[in-house]
Amino acid sequence: MFAASLTRLRYLSLAFTNLRRHRLRALIGVAGIAFGVAAMLAILAVVHGAIGMFERILNTDSDYLVFERKVSDLFFSSVTPAQLAAVRARPEVAEAHAMLFGIVSADGHPVITCFGLEPSDPRLRRAQWRAGSADDFGVRPGEVFLGTRAAEFLEARPGDKVEIGRGEFVVGGIFRTENGFEDGGVFMALPDAQAFFHRENIASIVAVKLRERGLGPQFKAALEAEQPGVMALENREFSQNYNSFKILHVTAWAVGLCAFVLGGLGVANTMLLSVFGRIRELAVLRVCGFSARQVGALVMAESAALAALGLVAGLALGAAVLALLARLPDLQGYLSARLTPGVLVGIVATAFLTALGGALYPAWYAARIQPAEALRYE
Repeated sequence: MFAASLTRLRYLSLAFTNLRRHRLRALIGVAGIAFGVAAMLAILAVVHGAIGMFERILNTDSDYLVFERKVSDLFFSSVTPAQLAAVRARPEVAEAHAMLFGIVSADGHPVITCFGLEPSDPRLRRAQWRAGSADDFGVRPGEVFLGTRAAEFLEARPGDKVEIGRGEFVVGGIFRTENGFEDGGVFMALPDAQAFFHRENIASIVAVKLRERGLGPQFKAALEAEQPGVMALENREFSQNYNSFKILHVTAWAVGLCAFVLGGLGVANTMLLSVFGRIRELAVLRVCGFSARQVGALVMAESAALAALGLVAGLALGAAVLALLARLPDLQGYLSARLTPGVLVGIVATAFLTALGGALYPAWYAARIQPAEALRYE
């Protein structure tokens, strides 16, 4: 075992020596891996953070979410008054809060998320009110309430009139939430939002708080049997099955993998040039007793060293990019980067697999070198 460990250390020593001798080529390979790691880290962190923020919007003091069956997106979900009444009538339900989602626009801001809420919605009580209070919500028709970020970019104060879409509204209050989407959103009383979006008496979702968590399966089965047009999902189950979340996850990994493919090509090019540039040197190793397998392993060790250096540089670069984005005024509150251990393991594994995959052909070529012919190589 000691001999095997010593052999591995010699391989690593030779690998780093060769990389130092060809610094420019090594830097190209390291840069390719680093940019791939940074791109995947930044993209996945931002996407997971965005999904997490949207999950927190839906999961506020709720156990289950009820929405229209077979709908492609919650913005298109329609829960009718009869279905809402059926939810509230279930004996397992302690509270049920209807919510309507929509997209509104204002001058210079074409996309603003709008939330139609009931005055009893718990997020209003939990918010930090900068102007007005939760008791004012929905009392006067034609009022909108703004998150602090929305109040900043709309340059609005309580009592001001703001043009949103085709309507003009009075700002009834301003409050702050920890969620970037909410803090940059416009809030209306549910009836006002339904009238504004021409969805009278319709809600997008119903957030359900059960009397006991253990009653969940019973609630789900009974409601879906009674109201086949809707489905009820426990919060964790919803996050795993929501189509938009799946699409975001797949897109993020696809873009990140494309960046790694480019990094792998850079490693392949670096290692191939390295092999061609030192054919005589590899031949001398063969003459000195290195087997074809050991020469190939040396090239793979160099590639692994490039991957390790690129991984460290990429993680540092990705963290710096995320820190910079979080400090940009236009993104404050909207960017909530989130990384899970599984994502980090995936990035590390992809970095090494990409680098080693890029080194397969150079290692195979190096292993096939015949000492007698290689020593005459010009």
